[in-house]
Amino acid sequence: MNYEIKGNVVPAVEVSLSRGESVFTQSGGMFYQTEGIKMDTNTRGGLFKGIGRMFAGESMFMATYTATQDAKVAFASTLPGSIIPVDVSEGRFTIQKGAFLAAESSIELRTTFNKKLGTGFFGGEGFILQELSGRGIAFLEVDGDAIEMNLAPGEVLKVDTGNLVGFEDSVRYEVESVKGLGNILFGGEGLFLTRLTGPGKVILQTMNMNEFVLRIDSYMPKSTT
Repeated sequence: MNYEIKGNVVPAVEVSLSRGESVFTQSGGMFYQTEGIKMDTNTRGGLFKGIGRMFAGESMFMATYTATQDAKVAFASTLPGSIIPVDVSEGRFTIQKGAFLAAESSIELRTTFNKKLGTGFFGGEGFILQELSGRGIAFLEVDGDAIEMNLAPGEVLKVDTGNLVGFEDSVRYEVESVKGLGNILFGGEGLFLTRLTGPGKVILQTMNMNEFVLRIDSYMPKSTT
C-alpha cells in the first residue's frame, strides 16, 4: 500500500491500493475514490466493539474499502490540522478518542479505559482511549500542527490532555493534579495534567478542541429570555 498526504490546511490522505488490498475508516470518513473500490460497512468486530468506539468519539459502524483492481481512495480530516501516519508494526500505539482517521485492514482498533478512577473522574478525555495493534499503517487526525517527541528512559513530559494525540506502548500514562491553590483557581489550566514517562514516541497537537469550542462559545450571542 502506498499513500500521499495532500493539502495543508485541511489535509487528506490518498491511498493507492492494489487488487485485494483494503483500508477501513469510520462511517462517513471517505473523501473520494476511483473506479475499482468495493465498500463494506459493519461494526467491525461485533456490537460491543462498535459501542466501545461510540464512547471513544468514533462511529459505531466502520467502512472497509477493498480494491477490485488498482485503485485509489482518500480520507480527509474534519478540522484544520495534520494527518500523521503511524507504523503499528513497530508496536502497539495508544491514541486519544477522535484521533483515528483510517488504517490498513490488518490493524485492530479497540477501545480501552484507563484503570485509574482518578483519571476517569478528573482527567477528562484521558479516561477513554483507543489502542492500535497488528501490522500496517494507521493514519491519525491531528488538530492544528503535529509535534512528535521521543522521550528518553525516565524522561517526563506533562501536557494538557486535550493536546495529546497518542503515544507508544512503552510510554507510561498517568494523570496528576496541579499543585497550589492559586494555580488551581487562577492558572487557567484546569485541575489535572497528563504525565507521560519515557521511553517512547509521543505525538502532540497544538490545537485543543475543548478550549477552542469554549473560545468560540464566548463569542456566541446569549439568549436574554
